[in-house]
Amino acid sequence: MSDERKDVKPEDTEAKEAAGPEGGASGSRGGGKSRFFPVLSVILGLLLAGVVAFYNIPAFHVLLHPHAGGDNAAMTADKYTCGMHPFIISDKPGNCPICGMTLTKIEGSAAPGPATATSSAPPATPSGGARKILFYRNPMNPQITSKTPAKDEMGMDYAPVYEDEAKGSGAGVDLPEGYATVQVGMERVQMAGIQSAPAVREAISPPVRAVGIVVPDERRVRRVQSKVEGWVEKLHTNFVGQMVTKGQPLLEIYSPDLVATQREYLLARAGVDRMKESPYEDAREMSSGLAQAARTRLNLFDVPESSIAELERTGKVQRTVTLNAPVSGYVTGKEVFEGTRVMPGMDLLTVTDLSSVWIEADLYEYEAQAVRVGQTATLETVADPGAKLKGRVAFIYPTFSPETRTLKVRFEFPNPGLRLKPQMYANVALDLHSVTGVVVPDSALIETGVRVIAFVDLGTGSFEPREVKVGVRGNGKAQILSGVKEGEKVAVGANFLLDSESKLRAALTKMTGGASAPPQSPPQPKPQTKPQPPPPPQPQGQGEHTGHGGAR
Repeated sequence: MSDERKDVKPEDTEAKEAAGPEGGASGSRGGGKSRFFPVLSVILGLLLAGVVAFYNIPAFHVLLHPHAGGDNAAMTADKYTCGMHPFIISDKPGNCPICGMTLTKIEGSAAPGPATATSSAPPATPSGGARKILFYRNPMNPQITSKTPAKDEMGMDYAPVYEDEAKGSGAGVDLPEGYATVQVGMERVQMAGIQSAPAVREAISPPVRAVGIVVPDERRVRRVQSKVEGWVEKLHTNFVGQMVTKGQPLLEIYSPDLVATQREYLLARAGVDRMKESPYEDAREMSSGLAQAARTRLNLFDVPESSIAELERTGKVQRTVTLNAPVSGYVTGKEVFEGTRVMPGMDLLTVTDLSSVWIEADLYEYEAQAVRVGQTATLETVADPGAKLKGRVAFIYPTFSPETRTLKVRFEFPNPGLRLKPQMYANVALDLHSVTGVVVPDSALIETGVRVIAFVDLGTGSFEPREVKVGVRGNGKAQILSGVKEGEKVAVGANFLLDSESKLRAALTKMTGGASAPPQSPPQPKPQTKPQPPPPPQPQGQGEHTGHGGAR
C-alpha cells in the first residue's frame, strides 16, 4: 500500500480538490480556512476602533465607564441650585422639584455637588472643627437615606445630613420646638442675599401714632339766641362761613317788649329828674331804683350798651334792637332769615372761634396705657404735609368704645391761619418716654403667632434659631428682653429662607430619628447590559464539529 500512495500523481490530487464537498473531508477543511481569516480581520478592526473611541470620544467613554460625578461630570463642572432651597443642586439646568423655580447657575463652581463622590471636605463648624456627615437623604423623600453619596430617580444628588443638624443645635443651646440649626455656607449666604446686623444697646421710644378728626373747641362755640318774642327786621350776616369779629352787628329784631321796656326806662329817667328837688329822700331813691331796674331789664334782653347810650342821649324809643357778635369767629350755623318770627330761646346764629381746635383720636388699649394728660404731641395733615404743629393731650375719655375697642383721646392744637378745618383728618404722633436695652432691627423678627423667632449668625454660614421676647418697638427697631445678647448678630435679610430651611431640617430629624436613624439604601437602578456584537456568520456547508477534521 505504501507503494501505491507513492505512485499517486499531482494531477490526481488537483482533481480531488476540485471535486468540492462531495469530494470528501479534505475539501471541506480547505473551504473553512479560506473564510476564517477575513472574519478575524473584521473583529480585530472593530476592537481597534472601540479602543480609539473609548479614549477620544467623551460620550462613548461615559457610556462604557460612568463616573460618580454624574453623566457629564467629565465635560463640565457647572452646578445649578434653587434660590429658595439651596440644598437642591443639579448638574444641569432645569426647575426646582419642590417649588418649581428655575435653577440658577452657581458661579465659580469647580466640583460636583455635596452629595457626590468627588465632593470637597465637609464645611467646618463654628468652633473650627470639621463637620461629620452621618448619612445622605433623598431631597424629595427625606425618609430615603443612604450611607454613601447617591442620586435619585431624577438625577438629583442626595443632601448630606451632618451630626450637629441631627442633634438640633451646634452650640449647645436649646432650640425652639420645630426648628434646627441651619448650615448653608458662605457662598450660599451671598447668593441668597442673607444679611446680618449686630444687636446693640441703645435707647428706644415707643411712638404712638393715630389718625384723628379735627373738631371745634366746644369752649369757643357761641350760639346767638333771642330772649324776647319778635321778628327779624334785618340780617347783617347772610351766609354760613362768614367771618365776624366781636361786637360786630349780626341782626336787628323788632319786639314789642323791647319797645315797652325802652319807654319805661325813659319815663323812669324823667321821674328821677323831677325828684331831684324833692325833700323826701325815700321818693328820690324810689325813682332812682325804677330807672335802674328798667336799664337792667334792657341789659338782660341783650340790648347793646351802645343802643342804651343812644336811647339816653336822644330820648327816643328805637323800633329795632341790634344784636352783636359775642366772640370773633366764623358763622357755622344760621337758622333765620329776614322776616322770621323768633321766640325766646330760639337759636338764631352760631359763631365758632377756630383759633384753637381739638383733635379727637382713637388709641388701642396697649397704646392708651402710656398716654398721660399734658404730654406733647405732633400733628401732620395730608392737605399740608410740610407743616407740623405742636400740641398737648388735653383729655382722656374714661370709657372704651365697645364697637372698636379703642379709647378716645382729645388733643388741643393752635390753628394759625386756619390750617386745621373741622372734620379734617390729621395724623397725631406722641413721643413717649424712652427705654434702654438690647435693640435689633424689626426685620430680624419672625412672628409665628405664638412666639417670635430670630436667627443668630454663628459665622461660617451657620444660623441658629432662638425664641426671643420683645419689649418696646418703634422706628423700625425692637427691644429684646431675652434670647439675644448684646454683640450677637441676627439675620435681617432673607431670613424667611432660613425659617423654611430650619423647619425642613427639624422635620427631617424628627422623621429619621436624628443620629440614630438607620440609613436606608436608595433604590438601585437596573444595570444596563452592554450590547453584544452579533456572532460572525458561519461558512455555508460547515456545521458543528468537535474535531479538527470531524465531519457531520
